[in-house]
Amino acid sequence: MADPAPSILARTARGAFWVVGWRLATRLLGLVNTLILVRLLGPEDFGLIALATTFAIALDICLAIGVEEQIIRAPSPSRALYDTGFTLNLLRGLLVGALVALAAAPAAEFFGDARLEPVLLALAVSAAISGLASIGVADFRRNLQFEREFALYIYPRFASIVVAIGMAFLVRSHWALVAGIFVNRLGILGMGYAMHPWRPRLTLSAWRELAGISAWSWLLNLAITAKDRSESLVIGRLMGTTPVGHYAVGAELATLPTTELIDPICRACMPGFAASRRGEGASPAEDYLRIMALLALLTLPAGLGISAVAGPVVALGFGQAWLEAVPVVAVLGLAGILTSFGNVSAAMLNAHARLATLVAIVVAAGVLRLGLLLVLVPAMGLPGAAIAVGLALLAEHVALLLRGLGLVGLGLAPLLARLWRPAAAAALMALLLWQAGLGWAPPPGAAGQAVAPLLAAMALGAGGYLAALSLFWAVSGRPAGAERDLFGLLWRLLGRLPLLRRLPVLRQATEASR
Repeated sequence: MADPAPSILARTARGAFWVVGWRLATRLLGLVNTLILVRLLGPEDFGLIALATTFAIALDICLAIGVEEQIIRAPSPSRALYDTGFTLNLLRGLLVGALVALAAAPAAEFFGDARLEPVLLALAVSAAISGLASIGVADFRRNLQFEREFALYIYPRFASIVVAIGMAFLVRSHWALVAGIFVNRLGILGMGYAMHPWRPRLTLSAWRELAGISAWSWLLNLAITAKDRSESLVIGRLMGTTPVGHYAVGAELATLPTTELIDPICRACMPGFAASRRGEGASPAEDYLRIMALLALLTLPAGLGISAVAGPVVALGFGQAWLEAVPVVAVLGLAGILTSFGNVSAAMLNAHARLATLVAIVVAAGVLRLGLLLVLVPAMGLPGAAIAVGLALLAEHVALLLRGLGLVGLGLAPLLARLWRPAAAAALMALLLWQAGLGWAPPPGAAGQAVAPLLAAMALGAGGYLAALSLFWAVSGRPAGAERDLFGLLWRLLGRLPLLRRLPVLRQATEASR
């Protein structure tokens, strides 16, 4: 008998695997690209392109209108919806390109570098080209075919690196980096039409279906951009540029579980929740609870662990000159514990087109963050900045969690019933690290002195967490829940191997993730 269709949870988990894989592959390719190009180009070349692309990307994000998300949400998207979405994206690309081109000369004059103008003009053309991309590839996310989306982006990325390195050998200038950007854009454009049969038609016949959603998407992107830039502006204005660097490094390290795990998984969750809403899964509430509990198994110990070992990690990874970033890592690591719940809830709200709710929460969180920064930074310096951002993050993600639970008709009790075991195991892990003197200890005096305590903390933390989690699950009678889902999904991946597929234990275990 044929296997039943995979559940929304299993399809979302498989999609998350591909999205996380894309993230890691991009990081690795980017690292290889950088290591080679830094030997061929100078810092001034990288600085010039970084300045130009930062401006262009920020403008592109601020003008994003979210038509692909509406196609993902729609129960039965019409041909007119695809065509209207393409037309709007094309107009947006042309608008971004025009604005970047108009800003090229003033920006070059403002920064005192004449080379910036032609680079921005080239990026303006690139932005206009991006508006021609196939809207049909939104079906890959809609149908949870993330392996196809992986292929769509990874091959152009690889080609762009090859071209950038080849051009760098030939011209030894920043134009090698510009060439790589163009190849990546053109590669995505060409592969989109090669991988999907949809072909463009210019029309705005379905504009009413997109108008309200697009306006809220634009407001949401604008609010997120303003909120996320507030701490750098306040710290830079009140303390100078050097503390901004310390804060940026600390914040990046503390949010690694969010940027490298939660965000990619939530990208897969949004279309999964949309499919569940269309009646393709067990129920939106059940899928929501299972994904939240599954993420908690990973993110609770990760957030606590990064916070606990902030001192040796910063000392070993960045050196003594960066020790001022330690309190930033410690505070934001703790605050990040709730981000998985808030981000999954945001994906649920997005799947149900509750964008006005998201905008309201983000704006309120941004105002709270700015107010706390203005009070705590003058009084406490960088630790005050971290506390301000941490408190604002907690408030934001609690609000998102409550709205997400309300949307699917749940209270806190069903969620807590699923989370108590990983939460208790993570708390026990933190207690073990604290009692052993390995958690939240003062940073070591030299990088070499950080290795031993860091390795000991990792071993004690991971071993203590897994032992406590296994014990709590066994005492509870090994009920259905996050632990069984995780083990089932792992067995499903192993079961794809031909030599293991025939084992009865694997066939039984895979049913746990359906």
